[in-house]
Amino acid sequence: MRNDRVAAVVVTYNRLPMLQKCIEKLVGQTEPCDILVVNNASTDGTAEWLAEYEAKSSRLHARNTGANLGGAGGFNYGMRWAVEAGYGCLWLMDDDCLPEPDALEKLLEADVLLGGEYGWLSSVALWTDGSVCNMNLQRKTPYRDIDGFVSPLTPSVMASFVSLFLRSETVAEFGLPIKEFFIWSDDWEYTRRISLKKPCYVAADSRVIHAMKSNTVVNIATDAPERLERYRYFYRNDVYLYRREGLRGWLWLIAKDCWHSAHVIRKGRLKRLPIIWKGFASGIAFSPVAEHLPYTKP
Repeated sequence: MRNDRVAAVVVTYNRLPMLQKCIEKLVGQTEPCDILVVNNASTDGTAEWLAEYEAKSSRLHARNTGANLGGAGGFNYGMRWAVEAGYGCLWLMDDDCLPEPDALEKLLEADVLLGGEYGWLSSVALWTDGSVCNMNLQRKTPYRDIDGFVSPLTPSVMASFVSLFLRSETVAEFGLPIKEFFIWSDDWEYTRRISLKKPCYVAADSRVIHAMKSNTVVNIATDAPERLERYRYFYRNDVYLYRREGLRGWLWLIAKDCWHSAHVIRKGRLKRLPIIWKGFASGIAFSPVAEHLPYTKP
């Protein structure tokens, strides 16, 4: 018998007001799901609020990782938890993801329509003003964004963890996100790992709001100084991801990092250049191993 129990896996870190909105949207879904909150050792009262909520609700469960594992480590932790707890389906999202009431219902409809013959499904992510969220545009190739959702199911090869739906059997087959990525590109790597072997889709009728502060993509040339440290992960992780694409992947990496370097030079922020190229260099030798879970289909 097919197991359709859904676990919404939410990773959070020091954004309690946003997490509260996310949980409110999950509780209000037209199709029910349990909510597994991975708390990356928040220090803003998140743990206390979650404990109070969990005591009153049978649908929310929370665990504190004890340290900030980053997005990659958080999703690794949460997906392992969901599979080991016996859920048949996983619905992944950050704490600033606000699903429309029927977002899960539309994902489940797509699952039925495809007969389970897919790797993953991704929702359309909108920004707070209703425009497409640039950070979460899915890719139709490893190098090009999807340029429109003209059919209910649009083929895709890469997607973010802002509303990604997949079955536990898929996690068992392809393993967990690579926790050593810590932040950035862990979702691209994971979804590409799967799309190399299975067809994957954007379910256009499933929509979420990604409540980012601004509708922008990452940009080392203009980002705030306090955020620069995380870019070393971005450039390192991208090398791991794109080197699997062969010569074209390497050429794309070099062209991208040269383009980013040109932007940094034009902005007169030369001290940021080493972040790009040290990240690139460290990515060449970066060889983490994806973890796999023992799994018995219910």
